[in-house]
Amino acid sequence: MSPLCDSCVENINNLNQQVSVMRKEIKNLREMLASAIRAHRKHMTSIQSAVSNIKLCEPDEDQTTSPPPSLTSPQAALEQGSIQTVPIGYISSCFSVKNGTPRQPTVCGPSRAELRIQQSVFNNPEHALVGLEQYSHVWIIFLFHKNGHLSYKAKVKPPRLNGQRVGVYSTRSPHRPNVLGLTLAKLDKIVGDTVHLSDIDMIAGTPVLDIKPYIPEYDSPQTRMVLDSESCDSNKDQLHSTAVSLNETTGKLKLDEDSETDPQSGLKTARTDKEDDLGTLLSREKSEVDVPVSDSRVGAQFALPKVLQSVLEEVKTFVTQGEVCQLSCASEDQVLESPKTKPQESTSDRLCYGEEAYSTIAGWIREPPVGSLDVRFTPNAERELAEFLPAHLSGGPSDSNRPRFKFLQGPEEAAAAIRGVLSADPRSVYRRTRCRDRLFYFTLDTVDITCWFGRGFAEVLQVRPC
Repeated sequence: MSPLCDSCVENINNLNQQVSVMRKEIKNLREMLASAIRAHRKHMTSIQSAVSNIKLCEPDEDQTTSPPPSLTSPQAALEQGSIQTVPIGYISSCFSVKNGTPRQPTVCGPSRAELRIQQSVFNNPEHALVGLEQYSHVWIIFLFHKNGHLSYKAKVKPPRLNGQRVGVYSTRSPHRPNVLGLTLAKLDKIVGDTVHLSDIDMIAGTPVLDIKPYIPEYDSPQTRMVLDSESCDSNKDQLHSTAVSLNETTGKLKLDEDSETDPQSGLKTARTDKEDDLGTLLSREKSEVDVPVSDSRVGAQFALPKVLQSVLEEVKTFVTQGEVCQLSCASEDQVLESPKTKPQESTSDRLCYGEEAYSTIAGWIREPPVGSLDVRFTPNAERELAEFLPAHLSGGPSDSNRPRFKFLQGPEEAAAAIRGVLSADPRSVYRRTRCRDRLFYFTLDTVDITCWFGRGFAEVLQVRPC
């Protein structure tokens, strides 16, 4: 490649300088626009407050505008959908800044956090946590309190889509009309009024609005389908056992009829105690039929009541029709029908959801255009990371100068956390595609990490205490 001439180099430098100036101007315009939006919102709030005060002073006039939520009762504000949130506590996390914080809770398993319930919400905060230790995971509802100018758009560019636009409600973008966040965290333990969590994606200082236990039977469609299948199997077994017991009862009644004979008349008679037991559940026929005696053998045919016979026929038909519940769960092709009766809809049919119980998600979630990265450590970074002491270990006098973790349990867990963060590529689409600087900095617990990104990998260069 031939070297560039002086004029070409000068032109390139001029273009780069112009681009830099344009970027600065665009940044200034954005800041001016954000400042104007904030000023506009402030002025609108003051105008609305003044108008509301005028309306309150003149109650006889027709009120064309409703007062702001601050001037209405809490119940009226709640009915209008306006509430004033009160955080129950604030997150103390191993992530102190947004840069490098995982975008999803399961990206970095060793990530830990603590949530202490404020006494201003409950006089005895530990009482509100009684029973929560019986669950392994909890839903955390929080606020994205570091969203900057609170700007949001109808379409966003998720980092995993590498610049493609989708609707904001089809993503978990923090930039939304209402800055509510939801994460599924692992519950490690509860000590007094403090909840210890892991597998989190929240930074330190995050306001938490609510905690709810995670219940797979309600929150996971797959788990619900398995339970329904087991319910179908149990119902099927119960129908089999019921049919067998009814058949045994019928056979026993017929056997008793055949075995009991009146010694005086020579006629076989049915036992009244059997009929009385059945009569408590079914209406029996009270008419008795006398059958004439044959030559050498006396016979009498006493049939079961008609209601009981019809019930037995329906049960036998239902069981021998191929088990409707099993067929609906296994999606078989044919169901055998009896010529006399048709299968009736049962409760087990309604409980088995079949394929509808499976949940579906967008294809780019499982197969995103951006793949996972291979994470490496330089020998220098490994040595620096090994100098850190675990959070629970009390070192001796010789370890007084060594750095210490606050949440992580040791260098191995810290290395796993770093791999989790970097393998998901925490860079934005702009930094990934247009920024020439390959260096990346983020903080994890008490560690400042320096790394750089190559083609398909990320390498940790330096690990220093904060």
